[in-house]
Amino acid sequence: MRQLIRVATAAMVGLILVAPMAAPAAAFPAPNQEEWWFDTFGIESDVWPLTRGDGVTVALIDTGVNASLPELAEVVLPGTDVVGGVGDGRTDTDTHLGHGTAMAALIAAQGGGSAGWLGIAPGVKILPIRNGGHMTSEIEATAIRYAADHGAKVINISQGDAAGLSDPNHCPAEVQDAVIDAVQRDAVILASAGNSGDQHNDPEYPAACPGVVAVGAYDHLGNAWQSTQRQDYVAISAPGAGVGSIGGDGWLYHYGAGTSQAAALASGAVALMRSRFPNESARRIVQRVIATVTDLGPPGKDDQTGYGSISLRKALTATVPADAPNPVFDRLDQVLAARRVQSTPSATPVASAEKTSSKVLRDLLIVGAIFIVVCAVYPLARIRPRPPADRPPTSPGPDDRSPQHGPPPPSGPTRDQGPPPERRW
Repeated sequence: MRQLIRVATAAMVGLILVAPMAAPAAAFPAPNQEEWWFDTFGIESDVWPLTRGDGVTVALIDTGVNASLPELAEVVLPGTDVVGGVGDGRTDTDTHLGHGTAMAALIAAQGGGSAGWLGIAPGVKILPIRNGGHMTSEIEATAIRYAADHGAKVINISQGDAAGLSDPNHCPAEVQDAVIDAVQRDAVILASAGNSGDQHNDPEYPAACPGVVAVGAYDHLGNAWQSTQRQDYVAISAPGAGVGSIGGDGWLYHYGAGTSQAAALASGAVALMRSRFPNESARRIVQRVIATVTDLGPPGKDDQTGYGSISLRKALTATVPADAPNPVFDRLDQVLAARRVQSTPSATPVASAEKTSSKVLRDLLIVGAIFIVVCAVYPLARIRPRPPADRPPTSPGPDDRSPQHGPPPPSGPTRDQGPPPERRW
């Protein structure tokens, strides 16, 4: 009996010691029943036991974030306003819906509030960068650089605009420069692919920019959303049809649709990976994402869902070979290689220039020598002996054509000479 009591007591002590260790798993409430992607990604069962995104900052380039909502309390860092230059981004200026707040809630909402909304990566911090919904290339480049300068490991851009036809890769030069800078600072950039796939389907930046992970949208059945962009730059896809969120006013907006939501959820997924693998570079994380997708639509890559749906179950546990394909960074490497070629002077023009310079110098020396000789000889040639005093000077003969004697040369072409020859360059 005493032995049983000792065993029971030890078991109770063990339970008491273990119970506090399990508490963090129950820290967050259950997601709203509309958040069907929690099951798709296996968030509660497979993902959160491994990571909730702690230690990762996600920059949100959007309309600002209402940081006073209970679902986002203590999650939103002071950011910036790259349009007005006033404010820290923690106010959503989108009066229609509160686009930035909605994207932040999909990533990092804490539950609670009237909607009980929960993000897939509640351990991350949101860095709001307000651009007011304005998509000029200068503003976008400034926002991306600010995100990189302030340590964001993930940059979410749930926006897009049609790029000029003359822009290489449909990406303005200043935005491409900012993307390169951010990637070199170890940030993963994700952007919405666009919402006009069933209309004009124009290529959009920054999704089209090499080095950016462009995200298409699908519904709860795994079908591509009808309006998701159909472009070859689409790399992956994520839930984007039938996806609501809380707006800037704190109200729940039901069952929205767009590649904005898909990019936000993909950004949250990448933040979870960066937390799980803190020593992996941005290049390696993107390689991991693409190597572990679940194929959707036609077999292989397609222009709506890219290489497939992001799969957190596989991405967080799989061993990805070092030589696995990485088409997003392959495009970026091509841009960087082209720039190196343009900035490196060719050996042939340099040699040619040196040869030409040497020839010119030689010719100048020869001309200079001739000039010196002429200057020395010419005065001597002009000295003529005086005739004897008792003899008159002789008249010039018919063959004497020195400049001082004889008739002046004709002032223009004669009839027999014809017009002067045409000059050709």
